[in-house]
Amino acid sequence: MTRIDEKFATLKQEGRKAFVAYVMAGDPDYETSLEVVKGLPGAGVDIIELGLPFTDPMADGPTIQLAGQRALEAGQTLERTLAMAAEFRKDDNITPIVLMGYYNPIYNRGVGRFLKDAKAAGIDGLIVVDLPPEEDDELCIPAQAEGLNFIRLATPTTDDRRLPKVLQNTSGFVYYVSITGITGAAAAEAADVGPEVARIKAQTDLPVIVGFGIRDPQTSRDIASVADGAVVGSAIVGRIGDGHSPAQVLDFVRGLAEGAHDA
Repeated sequence: MTRIDEKFATLKQEGRKAFVAYVMAGDPDYETSLEVVKGLPGAGVDIIELGLPFTDPMADGPTIQLAGQRALEAGQTLERTLAMAAEFRKDDNITPIVLMGYYNPIYNRGVGRFLKDAKAAGIDGLIVVDLPPEEDDELCIPAQAEGLNFIRLATPTTDDRRLPKVLQNTSGFVYYVSITGITGAAAAEAADVGPEVARIKAQTDLPVIVGFGIRDPQTSRDIASVADGAVVGSAIVGRIGDGHSPAQVLDFVRGLAEGAHDA
C-alpha cells in the first residue's frame, strides 16, 4: 500500500472525508513555499498536491499560472521541487504528496530517472494532466511499477463510454473536476457534482475526490458531503499571491479542512 492508500483506509475507519490542498512548489520563493507545505498537515490537510511549475500550463487558470511564473522566476525547477519533498519528509513520513503538473519536465529528465528520484524524495503519486490513457505506457504503467500511484482526472465531459478507459490504470484516487474549463473559473455545486460522483463510483472502488471551484469552508463541506473529499487549489494559491503570510494562509486552509471534515 502507498501512503495514499493508507490515508484513505485510515479516513474510512474514522468515518471522515479527505481534505486535499494544492500549492505551487516554489511560490513565491523556495523558503516561503516550504514553510507553507510543512504547515499543511497541522492545518488539517490529509493529502498535499504539490504543483510542478511549467511554462505552458494549459489546464490552469490565471491564479495558478501566475503562481507558476512566480516560482519559475524565483528559480524553482523539478530538481528543487523534489528537494522540497525530501525536506518535508525529514519531519513527516505519513502525509501523502502528489506531484501535479505536465509531462514535459518529466520527459526532459527521463522517465526512469525521474521515477527513481521522485520515489526517493518521498513522492507518493502523480497527476500529469496532459497524458491521456492512450499514453499509459509513457509514464502511468512505469510509475505504478515503481510503487507510485497514477491519479487520473475525470470531468463533466467524461461520458460512460470514455470513463472505463480513464479508470483502467488509475490508482490512489480519482480526481473529479467539478466544472468544465480551467482552474478557478467557476464555483462548484454539490447538486451537480453528487450524481457525477455516484456515476464514477458505480465503476470503481477508488475514492473520488472533487476539485475546481471550491473557495470557502461551506463549499468544501458541501462538496465533501457528496464525495470522498474535496480539493482546494486556486483559493489557497491566490492568498499566497496576494502576499498573505504563511500563518495567514494556513489559517485559511484550516477552515477549509474543517469544512471537509465536518461533511
